[in-house]
Amino acid sequence: MNKTIRRASVFTLLLVFALLIRATWVQYYDGQALADDKDNRRNAIKTYAEPLGNIIVAGNSITGSAATKGSDLKYKRTYKDGKLYAAVTGYASQAYAPTQLEGIYQDLLDGTDNRLKTAMDTVTGQRADPGNVVTTIDPDVQKAAYDALGDKKGAAVAIDPKTGRILAVVSTPSYNPSSLTDANTAGTAWKKLNADSDKPLTNRALRQPLPPGSTFKLVVAAAALEDGLYSSVDEKTKSPDPYTLPGTVTPLRNESTSAPCENATIRTALQYSCNTVFAKMAVDLGQDKVKAMAEKFGFNDTAQDVPVRAYTSVYPSDMNKSSTALTGIGQYDVTATPLQMAMVSAAIANGGKLVSPHMVSQITDSGGDVLKNYDDSTSTKEIVSSDTAGQLQSAMQTVIEQGTGTNAKISGVTVGGKTGTAQHGENNSKTPYAWFTSYGKSDSTGKEVAVAVMVEQSDAARSEVSGNGLAAPVARAMMEAALKN
Repeated sequence: MNKTIRRASVFTLLLVFALLIRATWVQYYDGQALADDKDNRRNAIKTYAEPLGNIIVAGNSITGSAATKGSDLKYKRTYKDGKLYAAVTGYASQAYAPTQLEGIYQDLLDGTDNRLKTAMDTVTGQRADPGNVVTTIDPDVQKAAYDALGDKKGAAVAIDPKTGRILAVVSTPSYNPSSLTDANTAGTAWKKLNADSDKPLTNRALRQPLPPGSTFKLVVAAAALEDGLYSSVDEKTKSPDPYTLPGTVTPLRNESTSAPCENATIRTALQYSCNTVFAKMAVDLGQDKVKAMAEKFGFNDTAQDVPVRAYTSVYPSDMNKSSTALTGIGQYDVTATPLQMAMVSAAIANGGKLVSPHMVSQITDSGGDVLKNYDDSTSTKEIVSSDTAGQLQSAMQTVIEQGTGTNAKISGVTVGGKTGTAQHGENNSKTPYAWFTSYGKSDSTGKEVAVAVMVEQSDAARSEVSGNGLAAPVARAMMEAALKN
């Protein structure tokens, strides 16, 4: 063989090897990427070739599947009481990526989760029968929150303090997930929902942190008691009224000029929601100690999964003393979700211990066999001592009996709470946010619940916006529903 033929043969062989390598790369790497591409219609055809598994509330499915006509997508997702449960379920759409529980448990619900496969499924390559998601949601508490919020823009969360089970997650205004399930009509609905200035697709309960206002004073009080700055909620503080913010000539005043806030005890300061007391308390503690306590409750946690990933509630760093003072009253750059503030009340109600909140109890296969039990895998952290928790419970009860939270009183229930009205906009130019967080314990059964409510906007006059006026009645309805049996 002469040199020219030999070189041509080697070059040809190299080309063959290159083609083989490329074909292998496409088949095993690019092929998988193409298969996983969200725009690959084959995935949608496969997902909706059979009915999906269901999301369960109190033993009943709040989702379903319906046969379609004239489409290669044979089934579409349906929802029962879609608006009521939208903040829990999210949506499974033929056109868009699934959200909330629908997204987290997509593989379980469409039957592709390997835990569902039988030996025969593995051999034949058939898709397994889909599994189900069993939630912790109490339908009565969920409906009570939804109805009480009504046409207000806001959110509410309820937690069982002893178990961490989330009993309600409500965000208003809501939307009907069924409007997004059909590929033929989802686009129009999507555009309309996204154009709505009220942002109905936003889950305000879990994914919209806002300034918590005076409800954050519970965190500051907890830090002061745990640090030993004050030994009791009934020890007088060193708190001038008004209080000049450190390094400034700006006086911080209280909402009520007649409130007995000067050198008030923590109990009295919570009862009258004294800004001056908690602003100075935050400065006396220092931002690091307040931040440490906030983080024990769950602030600054970037991986707060319930199992839906909640947006991070924030306590800031690197502040001067005047800014630290403002954080003491839940302003400056402090933000919190209703979930976070419900966690604060839950830990206080549970003797200082926070059980990890979760809104899924179990996931099961199609026959009901449990694949994972989340109720059995909770964790418990001590946030404050039982003594501190007991003192805060007592002070929160004073808020309800004699202070700013009287609208949350319930006959036969021991209620402790804290109101909040958070400033909004430059120089408080926009309507404030109304907050309320509380716990309730049945005097007859000992059953407990912790709640948080945020009203972002309502038709109330600005002068009537308050935690007690707007948010406390919602919390009361939720607590009544949770503790009725």
